[in-house]
Amino acid sequence: MVTHRDSRGRVRAYDFSTLPVPVPWQRSLAKVFTAKCAPGGGWDSLESSEGSWYIVRPFADFLGKLDEVPPDVDRLTAGHWKAWRLSLRPSSNGYTKYSTIASLLQMDTRVAQPVREAMSQRFAWSPGRELAYTPQEFDQIRLAARRTFRAALLRIRENTAHLAAWRQAAFAPDSQEWLLGEALDVLARTGDVPVYETRRTVRKRYRAALVGGGSEYTWKRLYLSRKEAAALAVLIVVELGLNATTVSEMPVPSELAGTAEAGMPLYRLQLEKRRRAGHRGQFESRNLTDSGADSSGRIITEALEATAAARRLLVQLGTDIDRLLIWRQTTPHDGQGYPKAVRVGPFGFGVDETGSGAWARSVGLTGSPLRRLRKTVNVLHRREPGQNTQDTHDRVYVVGEPQAQQAAVPVIADGALDALEAARRTVLAARLADAPDAGDLETATTGCADFEHSPFSPAGEGCAASFLLCTACPNARVTPAHHARLAHLSKALDNLRGVVEPAVWDADWADAHARLADLRTRLGPMLWQAALDAVTDIDRAVIDQLLNGEFDS
Repeated sequence: MVTHRDSRGRVRAYDFSTLPVPVPWQRSLAKVFTAKCAPGGGWDSLESSEGSWYIVRPFADFLGKLDEVPPDVDRLTAGHWKAWRLSLRPSSNGYTKYSTIASLLQMDTRVAQPVREAMSQRFAWSPGRELAYTPQEFDQIRLAARRTFRAALLRIRENTAHLAAWRQAAFAPDSQEWLLGEALDVLARTGDVPVYETRRTVRKRYRAALVGGGSEYTWKRLYLSRKEAAALAVLIVVELGLNATTVSEMPVPSELAGTAEAGMPLYRLQLEKRRRAGHRGQFESRNLTDSGADSSGRIITEALEATAAARRLLVQLGTDIDRLLIWRQTTPHDGQGYPKAVRVGPFGFGVDETGSGAWARSVGLTGSPLRRLRKTVNVLHRREPGQNTQDTHDRVYVVGEPQAQQAAVPVIADGALDALEAARRTVLAARLADAPDAGDLETATTGCADFEHSPFSPAGEGCAASFLLCTACPNARVTPAHHARLAHLSKALDNLRGVVEPAVWDADWADAHARLADLRTRLGPMLWQAALDAVTDIDRAVIDQLLNGEFDS
């Protein structure tokens, strides 16, 4: 027997004598399992040991079915290990089984070297892509969850109001309304309406008032069912983009004092995202405001209302479990097969894949939607990480999502056009020439081959652009006669950069300076320095007039 007490004080025992392998094998597996369960061994939570236990059992089943079962770990061969490898499906589940058993057995020093070498070989598999829901699928799931939870909330709200009225003596004694109130009072204090203990049927006195004996007419009057809690979890994921474990273990949110009285309750959510064994969880808090029916905080207000009766009864039962998602079991064994099940009295907590899958099937959907919903919300709606780093969000969730790729097409195209336009603004467009052509006109900075057809002015009206734009014009001609003046303009702009605000520089002078830097690169350092050495007083005067705006019309 191996007992694991985790960092939260929870205890679970594992009976290795039930494994279908020889006793030496049972003891060897129990020994390495004990080491992992020990403080500092790597398994800080029951979820880690439980997950590994449900992997050790299939491995033991595999060993027990071999024609010649190795009596202990020291007799395990590379052939045995390769056979185990081939028995696993090439999937994430198969990889988890492979790596978990390998890490456990390698802790035993008796494992032969050929087996260790076989364990070190890569387990190749191609992970299946989990795609986000389409907008139509997303809306369908959200609407189905709203219908399920809304019906439950209205039912609980109506019966809670009736119970409050009964406690205030609003009904005539022994009337049908009074009997219903008394049955609800028993339900609130015990978790069930008055029943005969032996047959678990509603007592005759209350049958007419309750209308029926099914769950809809008895305990569901004040409590959520497992499927209704799953629908609530779906709505929380839709709003917040959290994973199922975080939602399942979410404590009851605290309400900031005075916000409810002001008509806008503000809730603080304490969230934890589980990490792999040996790593601490990631904790964070979020504030949500219930500012109306369309606000993200409204689902928290409604969740607190729907679970209020269950939380009050749990206090009476003396439990210290703090969970937002609480539901009443339909049967004593409701959901008990799930390894992470937590139960107190008639109540279960949180949501799991089987519970959310059961709800999904009940409304005509296929499988649990929680994982895909989380990806859909974070990638396509919130468009930001949900308890992940930005790198993980981009690499794992966004890059492989077709809808995100499609949505990125116009963004990338706009970015490319912006980059092209920026390049055009900052790259010299004027033509370099050895000498001016006949008919070229001189400007303050370059020569001009076609004054009447400027790209900056209507055709035939003549160019009205600043002389600073000549270097951005394909009609401009830069000959050696212009080099000195343009080199001096570049130096003057360098000096100007240190005395004007950065925003002014970027708006008025940066593009012109970049084009002159491009010209300097094309001419080379020797020609550029020669141009600076050849600057005349006329060049300086013209550039001063240009920068002071004296050429502007």
